[in-house]
Amino acid sequence: MVRVPLSFDRRHFVPIPRQSLTWERLESTRPSVERVNSRLDTSFMFEHHFIRGFSKMHLRVGLALVVMLAMALGSIKAGQHKRMRSLVLPAPLLKVA
Repeated sequence: MVRVPLSFDRRHFVPIPRQSLTWERLESTRPSVERVNSRLDTSFMFEHHFIRGFSKMHLRVGLALVVMLAMALGSIKAGQHKRMRSLVLPAPLLKVA
């Protein structure tokens, strides 16, 4: 048996075995993460940006994620769960009592 360090090639030699239940659970969350990354690239236009510096980029991506979560929360509170993932249609205004 040959022992290969993980730092040699992370794509082939991963710390979690590929056939384990942990690997399957982590892989099942990938589509949702890819969907959020795609939305950041296209809808929030981070694919072709002119932002210089890590701190500025970190701030803008954080704000974009906050906006996505706020829009989802607004549509949930409005009782329109189907529009939770929509960035096009805003949730209707809530009456404050």
